[in-house]
Amino acid sequence: MDTVIVIGEALVDVVDRPEGRVEHPGGSPMNVAVGLARLGRSARLVCALGDDDRGASIRAHVGASDVEVDATAIDRTSTAVATIGDDGGASYEFDLDWRLDPVHVPAATPLVHVGSIGAVLEPGARAVLEALRVRPTDALVSVDPNVRPSITPDRDAVLATLEPLFAEADVVKLSDEDAAWLWPDRSVDQVLDGLLAYGTSLAAVTLGGAGCAMASTRARITVPAPRVEVADTIGAGDSFMAGLLASVLARGSAPTALDADELGRLASLALACAAITVSRPGADPPTRAELPTGVVSDVD
Repeated sequence: MDTVIVIGEALVDVVDRPEGRVEHPGGSPMNVAVGLARLGRSARLVCALGDDDRGASIRAHVGASDVEVDATAIDRTSTAVATIGDDGGASYEFDLDWRLDPVHVPAATPLVHVGSIGAVLEPGARAVLEALRVRPTDALVSVDPNVRPSITPDRDAVLATLEPLFAEADVVKLSDEDAAWLWPDRSVDQVLDGLLAYGTSLAAVTLGGAGCAMASTRARITVPAPRVEVADTIGAGDSFMAGLLASVLARGSAPTALDADELGRLASLALACAAITVSRPGADPPTRAELPTGVVSDVD
């Protein structure tokens, strides 16, 4: 099976919980790579890691899911201190070093995924965009901005960095919080319209517990989320993204002009992945075996 390339930050989440402080590997791109691998897709994570205990913990974590690691050496592995609110939501404070060696994308690569801090924070962001521009012409591109205003507070600068990525992308996913920060004067439908206008074939906005909205150039749907008891929301959007991409790749072709039924199948698989993740602590995406029987065929 050809290997998906995921480019972006890997870090250690330092989580303050009532029972005390715990550490575990995290970072949106890392979570997407692990999520794809657990769903049966070969994945390689291109990131930056220190030669330290935290870097070793990340390598061990992704290695347990058979994710390859291609890491630029940095002085120390980055961290994100996460505080969990009463509703299970997480807020973050980052200590991040983001540099990246030039990225090689092999000829057989089916998809390159980029996003989060790694897509917009210099100097690494330049290498991310260059990787997309020199990728094989038949490799799909997906983008998840996963914006972090505490790291990159200048909205105009973030948009200026994201827009060339959107123009390269076949699939773009945002949370409703991402959308509200990037375009505070737009409705969800207007956000989807804007993403399609960049040339994206498939645009999605997650709506927290309400589910997601998804659009192609042919159809548009809103799908409710499965009802689950929430442990926390860490990694939920990343699991959604991994599920969405695994389902897109299973189709065997670019997600062009999808109809409502096709969008519904993609959304159902992605939402099922997110629901399993929020039902347990931390960013712990599901394996293929854990998926509901009604959606598992969509990753075959």
